[in-house]
Amino acid sequence: MNTTIDIQIKQTSQSKLPGTNFENLSFGQVMSDHMFVADYKNGEWQNFSIEPYAPLALNPANATLHYGQSVFEGLKAYKNENDEVLIFRADANQRRLNESAERMCIPPVPEEIFMEGLSKLLEVDRNWIPSNPGCSLYIRPFVFATDDYLGIRPSLTYKFMIFTCPVGHYYAKPVSVKVETKYTRAAEGGTGQAKAAGNYAGSLYPAQIAQKQGYDQLLWTDGKSHENIEESGTMNVMFIIEDTLITAPTSKGTILKGITRDSVLTLAKEKGLKVDERFLKVSELKEALETGKLQEAFGTGTAATIAHIHKINVGDTDFELPEKPKDAFSYQVLETLDAIKYGRIEDQHGWITKV
Repeated sequence: MNTTIDIQIKQTSQSKLPGTNFENLSFGQVMSDHMFVADYKNGEWQNFSIEPYAPLALNPANATLHYGQSVFEGLKAYKNENDEVLIFRADANQRRLNESAERMCIPPVPEEIFMEGLSKLLEVDRNWIPSNPGCSLYIRPFVFATDDYLGIRPSLTYKFMIFTCPVGHYYAKPVSVKVETKYTRAAEGGTGQAKAAGNYAGSLYPAQIAQKQGYDQLLWTDGKSHENIEESGTMNVMFIIEDTLITAPTSKGTILKGITRDSVLTLAKEKGLKVDERFLKVSELKEALETGKLQEAFGTGTAATIAHIHKINVGDTDFELPEKPKDAFSYQVLETLDAIKYGRIEDQHGWITKV
């Protein structure tokens, strides 16, 4: 790989690979051996290194700990049958990271730093990429403020890091969801479109309430009226009512511009499915459930790719969705996306980067 940045590499002397059970991977619990690190100071990114994965030493006055100036991304790497390393849509993640960074007053991470740091990290830790069916290497790039200062202002220094972890399926079975009409994930003018750490912290309490009631996740509604469905948990959500796929638009600034979402919509249009990017009202959803017009409901995101929904609670009523046929769109699109990611079919969209 031709590089434009000087990356210093210090490899671990004690790999965790021999003790890792790749037949039983829980999501996000086993971390790979190394991490990429870069520092921002004096107006530029510098000190590029790959070093053993290890805890960070933070000052108690660290700005991120107090004011949450942090953004992150999530993407995956795969191996094809020729043992080549394939990354899915890393360029889109790099662009979205910087869109989030702008909203949070964080300096952008240049493409060459993101891509070269990621590529070199995957070269060093390529043996951590699972070959097991349905498994992949989850990649977590993130940026956070590093000033040791309690005044409220954008930090002057930052750290950009990438680490990885081998993972299996995020959801082992279809999920049940509840329409949330009290709490709000995001509001217009807020940070809903940014992949900011604080967005996820604020969603935990309502989700915990739903889980105690027996549901896996929430269907978030808009903060003004709670009449329009926006997202499902940490995923974009899609509904097929009769012959049309309906999903919320990302133009209002309350919804993350999901990369899996974009991929699914691209494939849906290619397959000839009608696509309507608009807000589905809770009342519409309830009517579609009552009349049997709702054919499919599923979440889309990097962790799960497609999360099938089998039960939806609206108000005081649980609606069980009928079992989907084998040729249902959500099954088809998941199969197509996996085939592209694992290199089983030709990538006609420029989504795959080989390392």
